[in-house]
Amino acid sequence: MISRLEALTLLEKNVGNKNLLKHMYAVEVVMRALARHFGEDKELWGLAGLLHDIDYDVTKDDFAQHGLVGGLILEEAGLPAELVYAVKSHNWYHGLARTSLLDKALYATDPLTGLIVAGALIHPEKKLGVIDVNFLIKRFHEKSFARGANRELIASCSEMGLSLDEFIGIGLEAMQGIHEELGL
Repeated sequence: MISRLEALTLLEKNVGNKNLLKHMYAVEVVMRALARHFGEDKELWGLAGLLHDIDYDVTKDDFAQHGLVGGLILEEAGLPAELVYAVKSHNWYHGLARTSLLDKALYATDPLTGLIVAGALIHPEKKLGVIDVNFLIKRFHEKSFARGANRELIASCSEMGLSLDEFIGIGLEAMQGIHEELGL
């Protein structure tokens, strides 16, 4: 498996959008927190989060290819098959079964980070540290809020045995830990 530093070098070659990179850092830190929660491999889960959108710059206009192209990039880089599959299956479009806990975590975490960022951005202070789980749960139920954060995908946290409150709490706490890197 590659190191985080090698993964960051791979990202530099494939991702130019700074906001996309921040999203990937957010997914990485939440995936690491979930790995800790479940007693799983933090490095593997973190890399899955960090690299999950590695192909977005080249597939943003062809959503049907998103995840598949990324999977090829990651296979060529020698990443483990379970990580590659999680990246492929995180795009609901493909209809791939989420068979492992890693698959389920990445699928639900990807949109969760967008909901959390949107929650911070609507607060007057625009900081992760001033929002809490209750605030985000209320926003979760507002259909007009953060429309891009697919509620059905986020709610699939139940496939991991987590309640929505638990899942949002783990995600928020993890992202608060890197608030400076995220600019929030």
